Amino acid sequence: MGSVLLVNGGNYLYNLLLGRLLGPEAFAEAALLVTMLLVLSFMGMTFQLACAKFAVLFADGQWESFQNKIYKQAMVFGLVVGLLILVFSKQLQQLFNTQSHWMFIVFAIGIPLYFFMSVNRGIFQGRQQFTRLSITYQTEMWARLTITLALLYLVPWEPGIIVALGILLSFVFGLFPSNKQRLLRKPIEGLTKKNSKRVARFILLTAGYELTQIIINNSDVLMVKHYFDAMEAGLYASLALIGRVVYFAAWMFVMLLLPQVVQKHKDGIATAPILYKYVFYVALLSLAIVGTCYLFPELIINLLFGDAYTAMASLLWQYALATSLFAISNIFAYYFLSLDHYVPVILSGVLGLSQIFLVVWFHSSLHMVVQVQIIAMVALLVAQLLYFMTKKDVRHKSHHS
Repeated sequence: MGSVLLVNGGNYLYNLLLGRLLGPEAFAEAALLVTMLLVLSFMGMTFQLACAKFAVLFADGQWESFQNKIYKQAMVFGLVVGLLILVFSKQLQQLFNTQSHWMFIVFAIGIPLYFFMSVNRGIFQGRQQFTRLSITYQTEMWARLTITLALLYLVPWEPGIIVALGILLSFVFGLFPSNKQRLLRKPIEGLTKKNSKRVARFILLTAGYELTQIIINNSDVLMVKHYFDAMEAGLYASLALIGRVVYFAAWMFVMLLLPQVVQKHKDGIATAPILYKYVFYVALLSLAIVGTCYLFPELIINLLFGDAYTAMASLLWQYALATSLFAISNIFAYYFLSLDHYVPVILSGVLGLSQIFLVVWFHSSLHMVVQVQIIAMVALLVAQLLYFMTKKDVRHKSHHS
């Protein structure tokens, strides 16, 4: 948890420094790339969570075979996504009003590395090798921070291209440590039919859920970049960045929650107490952050981004509230995902899409964009709670699956 805090702090510092060095208009481009990286990270997370879950459930030959298969799938997926971004780089430039299409091309090259890194991390997470897991996060974050800043000072290129290059090189560093022997070994047996089905089902479920996460978490920044001018988009990006502290803090609890729930479920022990504990932690954290944003909005924005961004002060606590509601409903969704329940995934999908439609219809001002998100997130949390209430068997006793 200490390492995750440090990594999130470092990633945060990276964004803040970019915001200060580039000013709102150029920062809108950097924030676009960072948002695309977050979009990818949710797809990478699908591979990571699958590895974390099946590292607990599979042993020996089945585990070897699973690893072999998932590395291959991650590489193929990474190559396909990278190629798509490469091919459509000019269209992406028009869609998001960026200065050049080269930043998308540089970004695309790193994508296969990213998915490979995600599989490594999932294996460390499931095997509870937290030291190795920490190292791969640290190397990626510090490389991105130092390389990007060095390039901004030393090279007279467009900021978008420099940020993309920093992201690409950070993936190379994030591959340390990885188990090279594992890749070369041929598995002795294939996955059994039953296990193949379980893996496919979990990956589809998680991918579906992660997709809704992308939509809920990042569509607002992308849509504001599309609907508003560069200045307002940059201001909104700074607001989103501060407001998302809650979400990133909640994420470290999810990383600890998943293997614990899977293990307890496997042993036939009630899993709900773990859920209560983590919901309580995240709610407490959210309350502290929203309260601070309500009391000292101008001070926070000034300290973090500087004078150029203070127009967003009145919106800060509202954005933090929307993110907090999302973070809490997220804990419920991941809990049910660990137990192979898919209804919360569908709930998130429906409400995630409703958030997009609300922004498409109501975007006369940035205030309105934030307020419709609060409405969508309240609805999501209520829906998750109602679903949890109906699942008495899950709360009290966990049966062997």
